Formats: sequence, C-alpha cells, structure tokens
Amino acid sequence: MESPDLHPMASAHVPSYLPGADGSDPLFTAVAVFTIGLIILIGGFYFTLHSLPERMAHHGNHTQFQVIGILALLALFTHNNVFWVAALLLAAFRMPDFLTPLQSISDSLMAIYSRLPVAQQTPHAEAAAPAAAPEPARSTAQATPDAAPPTAQTPDPAPGDGRDV
Repeated sequence: MESPDLHPMASAHVPSYLPGADGSDPLFTAVAVFTIGLIILIGGFYFTLHSLPERMAHHGNHTQFQVIGILALLALFTHNNVFWVAALLLAAFRMPDFLTPLQSISDSLMAIYSRLPVAQQTPHAEAAAPAAAPEPARSTAQATPDAAPPTAQTPDPAPGDGRDV
C-alpha cells in the first residue's frame, strides 16, 4: 500500500487496518458491519427464546395455548421474567385431565342405565328410596276444639297494582 503522501520506506511497514490518507477506514467499516450483524443475531436469538413457550404449546397441541401466548407477550413487552417463566411452566407441564375419566364414568353409567328394564329406571334418587307408608287421616273427633280450620283468604289488592280489575 503505497500512498503519495507517505515516504516509500514508511509505507511498507504501515498496517492495512489503519485509516488511509484518502479518509477510508477499513477497520471501522469491518467493526460496524460486525456490530450490526451481531445485534441482528442477538435480537433474533432473543425473540426465538421468547417465543419458546408458545412454540412448545403449539407443537404439543396444548389446551391453554392462548394463555401461554399472552404470558409470553406480556413478558416480552414488560421485560418481567416472571410471566415468561410462568408461560414456560404452563407449556412444559400438562394440567391433569379430570374431565375425560368423569365423562367415561358417565358414559358407562348411561349404558348400564339404558339396559335396565323400564320398571327399574327411576328419574330421581328420591324415587329410588322405598316409599313411606301414608299417615292415617285424622278424624274430626281428634281435632282440638280451639283449633279452627284454615281459611283461604286473599288479601285485598292495593290500588294501582294492576290486580283491581
């Protein structure tokens, strides 16, 4: 690299990364390109890491996919790692399925119930209990003399309540 401004003996010993006399700076250009590339690479890794719970839930066909996505977005915008950890835990572990065994029990009971004769099928548990014997009716001689038979009296309607027709 010989420059017209440098002495010919000094130009052989000048490193190539130093700025030239014409204003070009190859080291600055290389560092600027490297820094921009590194920022893009780290940003891509950051967004990939942040979407990890959502991708785990999507690939696992998780039932709480929307909750996990909302927690991941909250963690991304608030920079609060608790939301991201909660989303990761929800995506990694499945909640126990209580509904499927109960549904299976219900289906089995309905199948058994449908096989019973119609005389044994009862709609309510109260009807399945043995019926109590009816109480004997009291005779009028057993009634106390001071007890008056109940009378059905309707109260007089208040004016303007719609019942005064």
